[in-house]
Amino acid sequence: MGFFALCASENLRHYKPQKNVCSDTEPFVVPNLPHKVKLTRMKLAPYDREETEMTKFIEQVKESESTSFGVIVNSFYELEPDYADYYRKVLGKRAWHIGPILLCNRKNEEKFHKSVDHKQHECLQWLDTRKHNSVIYVCFGSMSNFTDSQIEEIALGLEASEQEFIWVVRKGKIPEGFEERTKEKGLIIRGWAPQVLILDHEAIGAFVTHCGWNSTLESVSAGVPMVTWPMFAEQFFNEQLITKVLKIGVAVGAEEWSIVVDNVKSEAITKAVKRVMVGEESKEMRRRAKEVKKMANKAVEEGGSSYSDLNALFQELRTINLHI
Repeated sequence: MGFFALCASENLRHYKPQKNVCSDTEPFVVPNLPHKVKLTRMKLAPYDREETEMTKFIEQVKESESTSFGVIVNSFYELEPDYADYYRKVLGKRAWHIGPILLCNRKNEEKFHKSVDHKQHECLQWLDTRKHNSVIYVCFGSMSNFTDSQIEEIALGLEASEQEFIWVVRKGKIPEGFEERTKEKGLIIRGWAPQVLILDHEAIGAFVTHCGWNSTLESVSAGVPMVTWPMFAEQFFNEQLITKVLKIGVAVGAEEWSIVVDNVKSEAITKAVKRVMVGEESKEMRRRAKEVKKMANKAVEEGGSSYSDLNALFQELRTINLHI
């Protein structure tokens, strides 16, 4: 979770604006944030919509957090400066940004990946045959669950978009005939995929993502714009950061917090994919995404914001040890 989501969830918990609307679909603004963040109750976890036993448990967790030394955040200052400042200065929380962690050991990782037989990654060989920024990568993490009807809508949406694609399907049934019809344009991966390597490939033009924080940072670090499809956890907050604040993505139109997904039609998928892949808007998003990538890399270099914050944390911990 990044600073944006931390701030939004804290103000949601404190001010409870969701209690002032008449229905689950009526929009409300999360108060006092640096940007106007609009949500609906449908986009909140069940324990945030109404009081449950889980609500009480979350409150206890927050109480215990208030007695901790501070929070280490896998983010970097330049990604969400308004919210890093808000979290520390307005909410009064101690925090250190030390990310993106995946970039901290990048040189060693690159040496490892170069030593791995390229043939082990069929998808990378396939990407080598594609033009720059021509392929959309579709993956929803390891915990997302889709109904068969939703998988069919994704297939129809991708096919109608006429874009080249890599689609990671962890479970579920692909519609009959889809692979044959799209074999010249698409590649389906069943099970695990080397996501960081895929996103780093020059052929990738955009990423359809569930907005999990790790996936978001991987896309940011690769300079790849996103189609946002949040499902649960803090993912609807992350979508707001991507689409409204950073403006490096477009929303597919997901409206409901849910563990099992069955609510987005193929037409919406096609529209979002085309927006992020084709035209002047997509070029501008890609330009902004590349700028954020540069900032991410600088943050973890010697003297960068995350490098410096990590050193500051070490110094504070040393000071504590000296006084024990």
